[in-house]
Amino acid sequence: MTTATLEAPTEHLVLDESALKAASRSLDDGVLTPSYGPWRDDIVKLLNGALATELVCVLRYKRHYFTAVGVDSLSIADEFLVHANEESAHADKIAERIVQLGGDPDFSPDSLQSRSHAEYDDSKDLQSMIRANLVAERIAIEAYRQMITLIGDKDPTTRRMLEEILTQEEEHADELKDWLQ
Repeated sequence: MTTATLEAPTEHLVLDESALKAASRSLDDGVLTPSYGPWRDDIVKLLNGALATELVCVLRYKRHYFTAVGVDSLSIADEFLVHANEESAHADKIAERIVQLGGDPDFSPDSLQSRSHAEYDDSKDLQSMIRANLVAERIAIEAYRQMITLIGDKDPTTRRMLEEILTQEEEHADELKDWLQ
């Protein structure tokens, strides 16, 4: 048996001292150190789109919770309410992060639908409600995956938050898919 020789790395991991010094200035910027660079405004814009999507999803799930009828409607309507509450928690996390980044969370109802990635739905039958929610969850999944890729290591805190939200959105889609059968 042969063993491979390990070569010593030619570079070492060291902190950027000038960035650390820059972080000690501009205390009014809170979490925003110079390393956020030019991406902060873009990230806030992406997050406001996600916020709008979550808020529209809350409204859609709430409507479906209150209007679902049929043999299977009680258990599914209860899950619609659970999803609505989870989407509301996502919106809260996103709004909080926007503020941490020095931005303004946009809760304006006037432009909510146009900023949302997902659609509102006023279906009357349970299967159409499930289908509309599944479509919206799949759109949210795709949007979050793209945001995670775009943000990458530019803002690890936002990326981790989006990854956590993505996990729940995938769980929602999986449940909805099962209900269609």
